[in-house]
Amino acid sequence: MSRSLDICLARQQLTLLEKDRVLKCYPVSTAKNGPGQLKGSECTPTGRHKIRAKIGAGVPINSVFIGRRLTGEIYSPQSSAAQPQRDWILSRILWLGGLEPGLNRYGEVDTTWRYIYIHGCPDELMQGVPASHGCIRMRNTDIIELFDSVEAGCPVFIHE
Repeated sequence: MSRSLDICLARQQLTLLEKDRVLKCYPVSTAKNGPGQLKGSECTPTGRHKIRAKIGAGVPINSVFIGRRLTGEIYSPQSSAAQPQRDWILSRILWLGGLEPGLNRYGEVDTTWRYIYIHGCPDELMQGVPASHGCIRMRNTDIIELFDSVEAGCPVFIHE
């Protein structure tokens, strides 16, 4: 497949490309702490990545994940009110893996073992500003559409 993803932190935008042609642009929310590679930084890693795994095919919209596993919950605004500090991972997960040793792969900068995803979040949190704990958040309908448009191994470039 000749599709790739370009994620611009400055614009808070994910672009789905086929070769050099733009297929679709989506709003995203990246890390509140900005760009960065280190484990524990709660920053969004930059550089060349790939989709390591796709998780959640066919599950209902707003399904809740913890540790990449379904909990059986379906998110609602009442869920958020009951647990306001929870970092909700909803609907689908595209788990990223870094491709650049020393920048986003291996050791203390490894994107995979930092558990950096592109994932759904409560739609009300999508305000067009960086607010995540390092991951790339999307609206639930958007992540489902994107999930169905890409394959594992798809290149992902994250930049400022």
